[in-house]
Amino acid sequence: MGELVERVDEEDRVIGVVERAEAIEKGWLHRIATTVCRHPDGRILVHRRPENDSRFPGQYNWLVGGAAEVGESYEEAAARELAEELGVFGTPRFLFKFLCRGEISPYWLGVHEVVVTGALVPDPAEIAWYGWFGEGELLEAAGRATFVSDAAEALRRHLAA
Repeated sequence: MGELVERVDEEDRVIGVVERAEAIEKGWLHRIATTVCRHPDGRILVHRRPENDSRFPGQYNWLVGGAAEVGESYEEAAARELAEELGVFGTPRFLFKFLCRGEISPYWLGVHEVVVTGALVPDPAEIAWYGWFGEGELLEAAGRATFVSDAAEALRRHLAA
């Protein structure tokens, strides 16, 4: 059996448990939790996904995260994904969520933020490269075709908030 996620409705209420691949294939809503990683000086982490990744291969992103597991809150999922992908342990602060009509499938996207003070230990299966960008550099990168389109939408919403 594949990765299980909670299928949710237009109001983000749980209506069942399904495999993530099925949710994507059938366009069913589910939950994704992400985190914006800030350096103490304010710069934001940008990373490139591995070329062999099944979703957005080789593209750049400013969000670290993934699907919320069954029974997991957005905050719990964001903390788990942060530890798995970057070796960063902590409690990301919830910023906002929105119904993302994603490029691959629709989903509810929870966006969190954390200030990273220690060393990063990126999982090479998740992160091929990373760097710290100032706001101008991030905005420029987000305008390129090599940037994950769903992440660019989240950035627009973040800046508007």
